[in-house]
Amino acid sequence: MKVINDPVAIQKLKQAERLVVLTGAGVSAESGIPTFRGEEGLWKKLSPEELASFEAFYNNTAVVSEWYQHRREIIHNTEPNPGHHALAELQKLAPTFDLITQNVDGLHQRAGSSDVVELHGNIMENYCVNCNLQYSQEEFDDIFRHNPNHIPHCYCGGLIRPNVVWFGEALPEESIEKAYQASKQSDVFLSVGTSAQVSPASNLPRVAKQNNSYLIEINKTVTAISDIVDLHLEGLSGEILPMFLDDYKLLRNDK
Repeated sequence: MKVINDPVAIQKLKQAERLVVLTGAGVSAESGIPTFRGEEGLWKKLSPEELASFEAFYNNTAVVSEWYQHRREIIHNTEPNPGHHALAELQKLAPTFDLITQNVDGLHQRAGSSDVVELHGNIMENYCVNCNLQYSQEEFDDIFRHNPNHIPHCYCGGLIRPNVVWFGEALPEESIEKAYQASKQSDVFLSVGTSAQVSPASNLPRVAKQNNSYLIEINKTVTAISDIVDLHLEGLSGEILPMFLDDYKLLRNDK
């Protein structure tokens, strides 16, 4: 079954030298990881301010640390889905390929994608807020298990926090710069599984469009950018991306 039937899309993909993909929570949700804004989202149970800010972490370190450890356990027990794997294969085929993600779970890397631009960090990484010493998940687990109060301290005495971007914090400068440059230089831009509501990531499809990129959206619902995309493919990314990959292979071979 083909998903790329539009003649303009076919021509754009045939000619594209740089393919850029932005992924959001919808991609991970298909692996069983709860989103924050859906009907079953995590924000339905607890407010963001209670858990995803430095102030919350500082004032309620044990609660926030336990919650993030719980999220890591969920991620540990999930697997990349067909959408993740399709993107990893797409990276091998496109002349130049950039994968930008708002997700913090590392599932793209586990599926085989490399050089992923992680806008919001990686929940499986941790660091000391005092001396910036990096901790692997295994090292953090050991500290967490042996601390009866679940307040993880570094060797220097500082608190250990997850390497994620919290409310009120700026995105990593290098990551957002890479994302903007890739978006500006893209020939085809895919927005996949993202509501396009969280800035500055939500600006990337618009930046691509303003620089004459062909904008494709893959989402099961209408989003904040659906009115400006060139092609909207409605459905689950885990179903559409493998078909998109098959179509792309045929298009590249038919050049």
